Amino acid sequence: MLPIGGVGVRDLTEWSWEPGVLLPLLASAVVYARGAYALRRRAARGGVRSWEIAAFAAGWLTTALALLSPLHEASEQIFTAHMIQHELLMVVAAPLFVLGRPIPVMLWAFPRDTRRRLGDVAHARPVRGTWAALTRPVDAWLIYGIVIWVWHIPAFYDLTLRSDAVHALQHACFLGSALLFWWSMLRGGRRAAAGTAVLLLFTTAVHTSVLGALMTFSRTPWYPPYAAGAAAWGLTPMGDQQLAGLIMWIPLSVVYLVAALAVLRRWLADSEWTVAQRERAVAAAPLR
Repeated sequence: MLPIGGVGVRDLTEWSWEPGVLLPLLASAVVYARGAYALRRRAARGGVRSWEIAAFAAGWLTTALALLSPLHEASEQIFTAHMIQHELLMVVAAPLFVLGRPIPVMLWAFPRDTRRRLGDVAHARPVRGTWAALTRPVDAWLIYGIVIWVWHIPAFYDLTLRSDAVHALQHACFLGSALLFWWSMLRGGRRAAAGTAVLLLFTTAVHTSVLGALMTFSRTPWYPPYAAGAAAWGLTPMGDQQLAGLIMWIPLSVVYLVAALAVLRRWLADSEWTVAQRERAVAAAPLR
């Protein structure tokens, strides 16, 4: 965790091989690869598209970069690096994982009987009800927003610098809430929800921009424990915080707004296709 004394940039030379991070990452890669291979052999039954495999791989690599690369060590020294780490998990890795359809693909890594048993569990009423509640667009948006704001409360954020367990919990909350949020925005499956998704993505851009602006224009440091690390990087505590705030404020807003435009474009395209199909059906109907 964050050293009590001075820290130096020279320490940022090694990757972290924390088993609690490395082993789940390796297991997820193996299971997904087996499932994708099995599905590609059965392409007539639906298969998995190449771009979905590429999306999952990119999400996996982004997660490894955030949690295993020297960026992880830097995140314990300066707030800016910690911000970059979290945003890689929440607005890069999470949507890429969602686009990669990991759950149905991974199921195909298991024998048929195991798949059936897992399917029975997934379709059990308590599991379906819980999943439906967590992935309703407004509920997922609310969970995501609460997680972002609560974990940036200085008292909670400082705890992550003193405890590996709390730091791991923070990462789990960020990635877990982001997966729910992006799944509800990108994979909800209901046409009527697309308009809601556009609005929720826009409001997420707004409230995260507000948080970033508050950090940027604050006159006092929110996270004093980063002072020693910032000095080693040639930054003042306020300069470190302002840079982190700008990262949350501007680049993140662009990501949410681009996602909103993509959902809107897909929604309009679906609407046009539906109208065209109805017009063809009317034209093909015999006159009475």
